[in-house]
Amino acid sequence: MLPPIALAVNTPWEDFWDNITSESSVDALALSVQTAAISTVLCILLGVPMSIVFARRGGSTVRVVRSVVLLPLVLPPVVGGIGLLYAFGKFGLVGEHLSAIGIDIAFTTSAVVLAQTFVALPFLVISLEGALRTVGARYEQVAATLGASPTRTLWKVTMPLVFPALLSGMVLAFARALGEFGATITFAGNLQGVTQTAPLAIYVESISEPEQALPLSVVLVVVALLVVVAVHVRDSRRTAVL
Repeated sequence: MLPPIALAVNTPWEDFWDNITSESSVDALALSVQTAAISTVLCILLGVPMSIVFARRGGSTVRVVRSVVLLPLVLPPVVGGIGLLYAFGKFGLVGEHLSAIGIDIAFTTSAVVLAQTFVALPFLVISLEGALRTVGARYEQVAATLGASPTRTLWKVTMPLVFPALLSGMVLAFARALGEFGATITFAGNLQGVTQTAPLAIYVESISEPEQALPLSVVLVVVALLVVVAVHVRDSRRTAVL
């Protein structure tokens, strides 16, 4: 509890509103929310099929792929950023070919989204995969015996059962994307209005004027607390129902 308390005690509250509504702060917060929202959508598009495969299929190949997908959980974000740079940078493994057709990803807003998706995806996958394993496949099997197609079973049976876990995973992924720093600054840089998200703006302010970084830090702390409370309430209600 000490770090949040220390932030609250030392924040210049008399200038709080002016600080968080300054041009740089507004640009950083707006960019963070926009890119985090896009990253969350990408996490859903990629994470839902992955979670279903991981929960319903076995084998060494699936285990290896699962390990790679969950790697960002333990990988230092800066290392992830370097990996993204060498993969999608101008002279990277994939970026070299994209650059040849006029598509540059590194040090653009797209790079911010890619970095956030990279670090946030495991949070949605773990949340949803755990729910799928808990629910099991019995309801899907019953639906199949009644003539439901795999697609109908997915949308009418599976997804409604695990929707609370999906919602929880979305919130966690959004929060992780919103707070991403290491991979973003390494792969996307720190250009105001283009790649400078709220964590990067805080970092810049903390070097030049430490007190000016506190209000924006408090905003992110509040967002993080809201996420924790929301997930906790969802889990508590689910436990009560069970």
